[in-house]
Amino acid sequence: MNLQQMEYLLAVDQHRHFARAAEACHVTQPTLSMMIQKLEEELNVKIFDRSRQPVCPTETGELLIEQARNILHESAVFKEIAQEARNFIGGELKIGVIPTIAPYLLPLFIQSFYSEFPQVHLKISELITEQILKKLETGELDVGILVAPENDKTIKEIPLYTEAFVVYSPKSFDKEYLIAEDLDVNDLLLLEEGHCFRSQIIRFCELRKTSDLKIEYTSGSLETLRYLADKQLGITILPELATLHFTKDQMAKVKHFALPRPVRKISLVIKRDFVKRRLIAALGDKIISNLPTKLGTQNEIIVPLN
Repeated sequence: MNLQQMEYLLAVDQHRHFARAAEACHVTQPTLSMMIQKLEEELNVKIFDRSRQPVCPTETGELLIEQARNILHESAVFKEIAQEARNFIGGELKIGVIPTIAPYLLPLFIQSFYSEFPQVHLKISELITEQILKKLETGELDVGILVAPENDKTIKEIPLYTEAFVVYSPKSFDKEYLIAEDLDVNDLLLLEEGHCFRSQIIRFCELRKTSDLKIEYTSGSLETLRYLADKQLGITILPELATLHFTKDQMAKVKHFALPRPVRKISLVIKRDFVKRRLIAALGDKIISNLPTKLGTQNEIIVPLN
């Protein structure tokens, strides 16, 4: 048996389909199937029940797959120790970013990161929070950039910055600072279900308590909501970073909330048994050093060891 066979086991378990698993592993399906079959013959057990669709692990297979996951994790730690001894920062880092962060944060630091760490291959996926947490659990991602869920004992959170929410409205208000009650919920444009930013706004504005709420427009993109607001179709709420490159005319449509302002804390999120500490620390430091002065603490990222 070898580590490659164990990687193939995890891929089939993840995709529950040999062809899709082979594609994810960048090998042909016959190659992947043959390697798994050889492992089954060596162990004299069936790991996958191929008669079922989608394919699924046998009872013994589930135990072996979990052990393979542990072995691959320890193998990654083994390699990381060697890299740290050489003071080397390189390899692949798989990052998940939620859609309400990605378009505003990524352009700030990506070029700078690649310039300083040319031997790092960043694989970035734009996903909602639930998907990121699931992929962190399965090892498909190394780190997430998101608003960390509360009371989740399976993750570690490394704070990056805190940003306020702002109102983006084509219509004017007769006061400088707003409170939730100043907003007409029937004019409010929201993200679709599944986005944590939507949930935060609903909690802040107490929209669940409004029985006659009629929201005509929902979208998976904050930019779409902003365009709709520009067309006089409603108002929306944006994270502060989204206004970083606004024109003068766009800034005229931005209104701030009164204290205490609604805010969100953006963090790196990792699993408790994560690896690639030096890579993740470098990522966090590079993000913070490229933030606008008013965001973040400009502190050095210290990645926890336990």
